[in-house]
Amino acid sequence: MKFKAKALLTAGLMTLAGLGASAAHAVDLTMYYPVSVGGPVTKIIDDMVQRFQNGNPDIKVEAVYAGNYTDTMTKAMTAMKGGQPPQLSVLFSTDLFTLMDEKAIVPIDEIAGSDGKQWLDSFYPAFMENGRIEGKTWSVPFQRSTIVLYYNKDAFKEAGLDPEKPPTTWAEMAEMSKKLVKKDASGNVTRWGVEIPSTGYGYWMLQALAIENGQKLMNEAGTKVFFNEKKTVDALQYWVDLSTKEGVMPKGAIEWGTLRTDFLEGKTAMMWHTTGNLTAVKEGAKFDFGVAMLPAKEQRGSPTGGGNFYIFKSASPEQQQAAVKFIRWMTAPEQAAEWSIKTGYVAVTPAAYETETMKAYVKGFPQAVVARDQLQHAVAELSVHDNGRIYKIVNDAVQAAVTGSQSPKEALDSAQKQSERVLSRYK
Repeated sequence: MKFKAKALLTAGLMTLAGLGASAAHAVDLTMYYPVSVGGPVTKIIDDMVQRFQNGNPDIKVEAVYAGNYTDTMTKAMTAMKGGQPPQLSVLFSTDLFTLMDEKAIVPIDEIAGSDGKQWLDSFYPAFMENGRIEGKTWSVPFQRSTIVLYYNKDAFKEAGLDPEKPPTTWAEMAEMSKKLVKKDASGNVTRWGVEIPSTGYGYWMLQALAIENGQKLMNEAGTKVFFNEKKTVDALQYWVDLSTKEGVMPKGAIEWGTLRTDFLEGKTAMMWHTTGNLTAVKEGAKFDFGVAMLPAKEQRGSPTGGGNFYIFKSASPEQQQAAVKFIRWMTAPEQAAEWSIKTGYVAVTPAAYETETMKAYVKGFPQAVVARDQLQHAVAELSVHDNGRIYKIVNDAVQAAVTGSQSPKEALDSAQKQSERVLSRYK
């Protein structure tokens, strides 16, 4: 009995030692990520990370919510310069030039393994445009989006409009919006026809309008912008005219963060917003609503948007391999479908839409595929060197125009000159 007990004790100690060794050799990863949409995104991320770890006990992932995209980029850069960068992060897909200039990241195709090319080619091409430069893939799509038109079908019916026929052109949107504006007995507007947010991501909305007017905003090298081209100016003029001339949109700035609430409370019949808010709108709407592609002037179009996974150069080879494994799990069809359903972001691969989970969801909620279908008209989001400064310049120009402190031409002439000064060092 003593021998047996001793043998069992020895075996137990060896097992504990083995577990200790296994835990000691777990690869630790820190991931920063942003949230810029409604809904319990942090809980969804935490749950997915926990399930990944359950299946991969040799990898420990600490997911750190770091604010909005700008905050997350700032924190990642600060941590890097302080000598303690994360091993991976979800950042704007458009932060690529800045991250390359800082020598902060590693090309993912160089560490993705023998089937890496096949894996990277499985994503929607439109989402890969912002992640590929000079033949290398530097980031992987995750929480990706396009801008879509949300509209209140009940308001359409009330205004005598066909709820199954949202506007397809700029002219139609302006005309429909006039019918959708609602006023009280005193003449005060209680419901606007349409609202396009001008704070936070004004550059994104301007790019959508410019694309629809047939004008791109940057070159592929990220060294030139086309902010004061006539078609860009005309696009911003149309935006301003919706309030000052057509009277269908509130004057002044329209807040990104509160626009969804305005729509859900019936204060606007239509809004331009990210598909990343789709699930929050679905869960909050007390009325029947539709989702449509953005209306066209010369053509359909929306810039893609949202965040990609990046792997930092300072991570050890072991950590980089673990990061690739985690990214592949997070973007695999089942997880991509789950993420899309729970948030509203576009699932990043065609394979995700072939899962039984997604097929069942789309059957009951066809609005979920509008943003995906719009990818055929989508272009790469505005991305240039020193992106943060350029975004601020454009956002300031949009604010100046919508608040009336400058004409669209004055605002964009100024934005062009400032941007050229910033980008001159990269040519």
